[in-house]
Amino acid sequence: MFNLPETTFNYVGDEYIYAEITRDMKVESNFKALAVTAELRKRNIPGIIDIVSSNASYLIRYNPELISGKDLVDYIREIDFNKSDPTRLSLSIRAVEIPVWYDDPITREYSQRFKDRHQEPELSNFEYVMKLNGFTDKAAFIESHSSTPYLITMVGFLPGTAWHFPLGATPSEIIQSPKYKSPRTDTPERSVGIGGAFNVIYPVQGPGSYQLIGMSAVPVFDLSNRLTDLKDSLFLARPGDVWKYRPIDESEYLRIRDEVKSGAYRYRIKEVNLSPLEYIKKGKEYIHGLIGGLG
Repeated sequence: MFNLPETTFNYVGDEYIYAEITRDMKVESNFKALAVTAELRKRNIPGIIDIVSSNASYLIRYNPELISGKDLVDYIREIDFNKSDPTRLSLSIRAVEIPVWYDDPITREYSQRFKDRHQEPELSNFEYVMKLNGFTDKAAFIESHSSTPYLITMVGFLPGTAWHFPLGATPSEIIQSPKYKSPRTDTPERSVGIGGAFNVIYPVQGPGSYQLIGMSAVPVFDLSNRLTDLKDSLFLARPGDVWKYRPIDESEYLRIRDEVKSGAYRYRIKEVNLSPLEYIKKGKEYIHGLIGGLG
């Protein structure tokens, strides 16, 4: 019987328990972190203050005056063990489409503006990532990047930043890139970046070091309260969700931006139940079937 990775528990100060599933990023580890933290929230255990799921780990903050760390670790360990069997797991998630204008003039301008901090200043970020990953054709690169579904593995850094990791891709298929040699002091809001094997969409303008390859037409963080799909939360991303990029041109980018500004835009979202076991068995085929209809 195949089980998900075994977890190591450590105390961090007097109020935290750090649960490390694996040192390196594995999709299976993230599935387990999502399942354990969802179960902990569901049980509403007295004394637990906060629960945070990460790429291949999770963190629990607790009140030691209400529950002892040892008792809590024993309790969490039992839940963690039960969530190690993928045959018992089903994750309720959303598949979300993100329309992206690849190799746009905004991110090209930022490539030029911060070229002194870059590994190859004569190239735009888009050209650099293409080169590193063996692409000579722009359309082929965009097809490869946009056809891959991405799992939201962690949320943090700037408000609404969601790290997303490619699903169903073999190591040779994963588009990867190092970060800038020295971080930019400015990054455009909604720009799509790649750092290592992870993708992010910068939710607000601010510093950053990921390679910029395009612009999302839609926000992932919104304070305006105009968009129907963000009424319940300021943030689009939820850990465990799957994002699917859809390439668009300038005219569609501008049209969608107008819809966002007026509050008329509706995200394309599909609610699904993801089976870690089926993913482990079938990989890309399973994911594409699950999120079919999003482009």
